[in-house]
Amino acid sequence: MTSNDQTLVPAPAQRINLMKAAPDVYEAILALNKAAAHGLDPVVAELVKIRSSQLNGCAYCLDMHTHDASRLGLSEQKLHGIGAWRETPFFTARERAALALSEAVTRLGEHGVPDDVFDEAARQFDEAELARLIAMCITINAWNRVGVTTRLSPAAR
Repeated sequence: MTSNDQTLVPAPAQRINLMKAAPDVYEAILALNKAAAHGLDPVVAELVKIRSSQLNGCAYCLDMHTHDASRLGLSEQKLHGIGAWRETPFFTARERAALALSEAVTRLGEHGVPDDVFDEAARQFDEAELARLIAMCITINAWNRVGVTTRLSPAAR
């Protein structure tokens, strides 16, 4: 027997509000985010934010950035394909390089970011764009850690 119960389960309560408890820290992360985004393709930025948020399990950021990406015109098909980007034909070479770099920075294994991943990103982005792409990867991981640690919920948006 299957249940058709559509009752939503509430998210755990937020632990702390970083913006209120440490506004200077919150503002510093916002400033880094703004600097990283300056001159970076907004679609690439949103793809990076979504992929890192998927990997980190940050529901708040995932909700926010899928909505932001939709507003930029990303198709539902492309949005749904982000988690399996290697297996889909929906992404450009630049977007694939950004997604690979995002995954490598987010997972940051024992040996860091692999040379082949970095080299492909360096082929696809000029030096200034690459620097901002790296900064965006760092920034979204910081935001994800805030969201996951404090239990930010998409319901709070």
